[in-house]
Amino acid sequence: MNELDELLRNYKLMSIKFTFSGHESFQCRQLWLKKGYDFIKQGRKFTEEDAVVELGVGKNMVAGISFWMKAFGMLDKDGELTEFADYILDSDEGKDPYFEDEATLWLLHYQLVTQNIASTYNLIFNEYRREKIEFTKDNFIAFVLRKAEELNISQINKNTVATDFEVLTKMYIRTDAQSKDKEDTFSGLLTELNIIQEEKRRVDDKLEVFFSIVANDKTEIPDEVLLYGILDNDNFDKSISLYTIEQEKDQIGSVFAIGRTGLVNKIESIATNTKYKKYGIVFNDHAGIKELQFKVKPNKFEVLNNYYGN
Repeated sequence: MNELDELLRNYKLMSIKFTFSGHESFQCRQLWLKKGYDFIKQGRKFTEEDAVVELGVGKNMVAGISFWMKAFGMLDKDGELTEFADYILDSDEGKDPYFEDEATLWLLHYQLVTQNIASTYNLIFNEYRREKIEFTKDNFIAFVLRKAEELNISQINKNTVATDFEVLTKMYIRTDAQSKDKEDTFSGLLTELNIIQEEKRRVDDKLEVFFSIVANDKTEIPDEVLLYGILDNDNFDKSISLYTIEQEKDQIGSVFAIGRTGLVNKIESIATNTKYKKYGIVFNDHAGIKELQFKVKPNKFEVLNNYYGN
């Protein structure tokens, strides 16, 4: 490694940080993002004294809504509404303001992982699920502490990581009571995706809870959502390899836990879809290297329009 590479590596390590708090121990609930969007759209700020009254929630919940707006990519670092937020949540032109379509939930899952505001989601889907298909809360805490040591990140609190993991489970997994009440407004926003499985087993006379994220075909995810995820990447011009799509951080294979067979089927479906003929999309295999190629790289929101309708 030359001196420049070493400097770049050290700079990257210095810039890495983990966030395991900010949500006030609340998972994001069904109407919070829409509430937060409409509030900010009115020119309001979450720090205003009467935000509690306007949003109709407690003070800690206001902080939670603010955090999840950023974590789901609805607010940028300056607190401004993003293009994604307007596209989904605008009261007049938003495609799915009340998240009635499961495709929107998959998009929200993608945003949550790739924004990396809430580190647990990014770590689990990009890295940890590949290391351990089945894991416990304690397994994940040990992984975070090891990762932090490798990256020279100090001041990681085990209890904070444990609470953050519990929030994640509430975000993705319904309790038995919530399963009986589909209209339950306290359940997490992404429970319908069933991407994280939970199983309780006795180990050495102790009841343990195991979690798993299995990479499978994910046929239920619309092609347009996956193509949006592929295009939400400025690091390629008009071609991207299957390996990158499948394996690299924040790519759809990692974020959605899609197995290779399912991924190839989806990419072939996209490449042969007449809706995308004008983009000249080709899935090529040259000298054993599979690539998705574009004659014209489409706009990611234009692609979503094909799903939601113009």
